[in-house]
Amino acid sequence: MLDNLSNRLAVRLNELRHGRGWSLDQLAAHSGISRATLSRMEKGEVSPTAENLGRLCAAYDLPMSRLLMMVEDSFDPKVAFERQTEWRDPETGFTRRAVSPPANGLNAEVVECHLPRDTVITYEAPPKSGQEHHLILIDGALTLTVDGTPHALSAGDCLRYHLSGPTRFETGASRGARYLLVLI
Repeated sequence: MLDNLSNRLAVRLNELRHGRGWSLDQLAAHSGISRATLSRMEKGEVSPTAENLGRLCAAYDLPMSRLLMMVEDSFDPKVAFERQTEWRDPETGFTRRAVSPPANGLNAEVVECHLPRDTVITYEAPPKSGQEHHLILIDGALTLTVDGTPHALSAGDCLRYHLSGPTRFETGASRGARYLLVLI
């Protein structure tokens, strides 16, 4: 059984598709995700993986954080730790916590992510082309490939970029990575 956030996400994914007037087959063509998988996600039978969320966000031209904000119950100026929504990819164990979620009137948001060791997550297209990112590696090691250029990051490094093409997040066999991602 999926948690409440995952169930609200399933409902929102269905609303987004219907809002575009797309059938499951049309969304499958736009996202590269099978019709069956899309149906199961929208019915709340499975939680989407990070890669599938990335594909859906690209199809809808919507940053992932905005999609996740749409399923939040509320927003307050102070976001206490216990109210920071954490999402976990059931396939890879990747976690993403909304430290400072998006809000009307604010341009930036901050997410804290943990990518387990020996894990690769790829996004074929950006959820929102041109979005400015600042990734600060807190702990571990990460190779982030942006538009075909790999960047080997160590703890304390910051990588700044505009998202315009495919990205690949990869950790080695010995260490995972914990990082902050500032999206503007």
